Order: sequence, then structure tokens, then C-alpha cells
Amino acid sequence: MRGYEQSNEASTAPNDNPSRRHLVTGAAVVAALGGATAEALAQGAPSGSPGNLRFLNPPTSFKNPGFNHAVEATGPGRIVYIAGQQGRDVDNKIVGAPGDFRAQAEQAFLNIKGALGAAGGGFEHVVKLCHYFIDLQAHFRMMRDIRLEYFDPARMPASTMIQVGALTDEKAIYEVDVVAVLPPA
Repeated sequence: MRGYEQSNEASTAPNDNPSRRHLVTGAAVVAALGGATAEALAQGAPSGSPGNLRFLNPPTSFKNPGFNHAVEATGPGRIVYIAGQQGRDVDNKIVGAPGDFRAQAEQAFLNIKGALGAAGGGFEHVVKLCHYFIDLQAHFRMMRDIRLEYFDPARMPASTMIQVGALTDEKAIYEVDVVAVLPPA
């Protein structure tokens, strides 16, 4: 019998041979996860969406119409990472009046639209947004409304909102970075 009493041997594992209990437990975990995965994957791509993307809301997560908890992208495809976009115009100036969140956020989304277009894509290819706010509580509801201008509510990308202490320009109050998955070129 191998066990703790023989720990002075080369192997220090408590039991090198998996017991029947461990095998049955492992099989039960795999079966349970398999069932949860089937439920989570039941939500396919809505019509008009790229066929290589599935928008997932597993039954173990709360429901939110503003984003999906996960987006699965299957290859082949092209991944586009868009650097953080602030409300800067082509002259590198922050738009709008000082503190005008809507103007800055809309400009950031126009910049994203341009970057997606340069890669041959659009907002339908976005799978992840990461929003950075100077004042999250004051602006996150407005951001949800702005996103609805750019995304189909049936296929909202995964999204994270974070409050930060500062951005690279003291006039900037919002920034967003994006990951998109486009079909092969």
C-alpha cells in the first residue's frame, strides 16, 4: 500500500494511484460541467452576426442586457486589438467642453469605428470592451446608452468598466480599448 507513511521515497505525493473515489468524483465533475456548458452555449450568433462568434450567458451568471458574459470566437479569423481610445479628434485635441462625457465617449467610439474600418471590420466584430472612467458612478449609465447606438442589443460584446485615478491627458475623462475578431482576409 502506498500512502503518507512512505513519503521518504522519491515520490512525495500522498497517493500516486488514483482511487476509485477520485475517478468517480472527477467523472461527476466533468459530467456536471458538460451540462452547464451545453446550457451556456445555447445562445448562438443572432442573424446578421459573423458565424464565427457565439455570445454566451451561462446559467451561473446574472443577466444584463448591456453586455454578454463571454464571447467565443472560433478560427480561422483575424484578431484586432485596438489601443485605448479617448475623445481625441484627428488633431489630437480632447473634444467637447471640459468634462463633457458624452462628447468624449462618442468621439472615442468614432475613433474605434475608424480603426475597425481600417481592418475591414465593424462594430459587429467587437467581442470585448474595457472602459476606463475618471468617475464611473457619474457616467456608466450614459455609456450603456451610447453603446446601444453602436451595438445590436442581441449581441453585446463582453464588457468591463473600471474607475481610474487619471488618464494620459488631464482633460480626458473616458477611455476604451477594444478586441475584435474578423473573418479571414
